Amino acid sequence: MENSSDFNATVPLISAEALRAQIVENPLQACWSWSTAHVCNYLLGIIISICGNVLISVSLNIQKYAHVRQAQRGSKPYYTSGMWWSGVVLMGVGELGNFAAYGFAPASLIAPLGCVSVIASAVISVVFLKETIRASDVVGGSLAITGTYLLVTFAPHASTHITAHLVQYYAISWHFLLYLFIEVVLFCILLYLYKRRGVKHIVIVMLLVALLASFTVISVKAVSGMITESITSQLQLIYPIFYVMLVVMVASCAFQIKFLNQAMKMFDATEVVPINFVFFTASAIIAGIIFYQEFEGLALLNIFMFLFGCLLSFIGVFLIARNRPKIKQQDRTFIPMDKIPGRRNTDKVQPEAKTQTYGSLAAKLMCNRAGQADD
Repeated sequence: MENSSDFNATVPLISAEALRAQIVENPLQACWSWSTAHVCNYLLGIIISICGNVLISVSLNIQKYAHVRQAQRGSKPYYTSGMWWSGVVLMGVGELGNFAAYGFAPASLIAPLGCVSVIASAVISVVFLKETIRASDVVGGSLAITGTYLLVTFAPHASTHITAHLVQYYAISWHFLLYLFIEVVLFCILLYLYKRRGVKHIVIVMLLVALLASFTVISVKAVSGMITESITSQLQLIYPIFYVMLVVMVASCAFQIKFLNQAMKMFDATEVVPINFVFFTASAIIAGIIFYQEFEGLALLNIFMFLFGCLLSFIGVFLIARNRPKIKQQDRTFIPMDKIPGRRNTDKVQPEAKTQTYGSLAAKLMCNRAGQADD
């Protein structure tokens, strides 16, 4: 198979000559040239990704509102609510949109656009859930929007058609094999520290998620690109590499969700959300650069402005997610002693079950003395 760099270098030259010939003969027909279709695919990927992230933020807020409403009513569990299921369906549609976007635009651009979900979620929470807007939300939203604009403007626009032969060529390249070896070694070291040594630091867990996310991005773009190529041009589903990437995508997504849920149990969401966004975006950009060579031939100014846009998006997401207000639900079955009319909160003294005196004679004497004192 010929070198991909030579292939990418010869295609624009032929397309430019064909485009000039079409413009001379029929200017209207030139709109359907290869370069125009390439730009349309790039913009279509951006639009699909933004819409998918907005749908995800809407679905999360719908599920959050359904949880709050069911907790206030206290009658049925949340999964019996039609509103909660509508939020789940919207989330599925949004994730499907993100999956499809990888088939049209570079992975290094689609992943940072995840900050749109954080921005939209903050706006929806303020407008519909009546959460208090803070100064950090305004500053963070402005930085995130500015960073998103820089990402879209200076991101690599060259997104080659993903075929089975191209994925096979990228998978056996020496730089990806070296990258794969380093990632596997790092993952084993982090997993050893997390499982065997019991190091429960948030950076350890989120790095595990990010390393898995790198394989997820590579496999998702490969699967989505080959499906898109099969629909628009030539069938790619007959090649074994498609099913290899499909298995990698499912497995990496499953383990990524597992570690992410463990992080949500151990740490607060205000810590997990910004760190996960930063690590996931960084791993997706590195995966796009190494595997798909998306920064090849990109100007130094574009690279600098793209990374600067990523930095602004990271800071914006951190400011939005920092110290978000929590909805604390009071247990409906618990009645404080001082709220009962005519009863004193020292009427019964019950020792804690975890103390050493629980169930002992000293605990019983303590209860009896408290009762005598009340009399």
